[in-house]
Amino acid sequence: MRHESATQDLTSLYETVPCNLCGGTDYRTIYPATERPIANLTVEFRSSGDAPLKDRLVACASCGLQFVNPRLRTDVILDGYREGTDELFVSQASARERTFARALKLIESQAPARGRLLDVGTAAGSFLHVAAARGWEVSGCEPNRWLCEWGRKTYGLDIRPGTLFDHRYPDRTFDVVTVWDVLEHVGDPMGFLRECHRVLKPGGLIVVNCPDIGSWIARLMGRRWLMLVSTHLYYFTRRTLGELLRGAGFEVVQMRPHIQWLELDYVLKRAEPLAGPFARATRRLASGLRHSRRQVPYWLGQTLVVARKGSDSIRDTTSQP
Repeated sequence: MRHESATQDLTSLYETVPCNLCGGTDYRTIYPATERPIANLTVEFRSSGDAPLKDRLVACASCGLQFVNPRLRTDVILDGYREGTDELFVSQASARERTFARALKLIESQAPARGRLLDVGTAAGSFLHVAAARGWEVSGCEPNRWLCEWGRKTYGLDIRPGTLFDHRYPDRTFDVVTVWDVLEHVGDPMGFLRECHRVLKPGGLIVVNCPDIGSWIARLMGRRWLMLVSTHLYYFTRRTLGELLRGAGFEVVQMRPHIQWLELDYVLKRAEPLAGPFARATRRLASGLRHSRRQVPYWLGQTLVVARKGSDSIRDTTSQP
């Protein structure tokens, strides 16, 4: 009887959703679910969370968008994001600054006038720190309160706790909105992108990076792809991401691989859930050679997209059959 009650309680935490791109309700299973007891959400949903995906991954029969279905309710997920600390994530602040310095050069090639910039899901604020140092007027929001406080103390940034929707920024406020490793986590990517569209000035840029499940490395690794983690709700290809952006009123300017810099030991540690003994042995070797803190380029299929705000009249893609 206790087992039945626990199953019912677990079921109440989940929701079934239609396709976020076209509204379809027919889908095929890509990867079936495995047994998934609810763990400590403040640990599982921290920025450095790397628990392998255990929920069912499906693909929309109409447009091909891949997403977790059923999934934990959005309010449950947000509760997990808000609380807890993440010392492991902030240990990579220097490497992230190196990554963002390179990315900012790309942004400035498309938006040479350094105006107002909003970073959504800014985590500890490393990107905002780099942008502010280059003359941008920066703002940021982040659900996790501990990361907001870390950014305030370390970088002197006023990061607003909460989500993009919590703050209701005025229309046409920002020249650039950046979304680093965030879109795959949100419950309603189309609604999120439309809100980004609303707060951008005419002709403003949105910059998004996310894992590309259509990349050669994702297809090669299959279910062992390291980006298949429990915190990701959506898995985009270049095509579905482009269609999502266009449906939200953006014109894609360019897409390219997004190469990050991280310390070698951090990369290997995050690989342990899937690479197990090999990752642990390589960590020991790197430590013995005193290379653990060496910053290395890191790419596992991440794609960077730059898009420009188009018309304020947005097509409703969810009305399609």
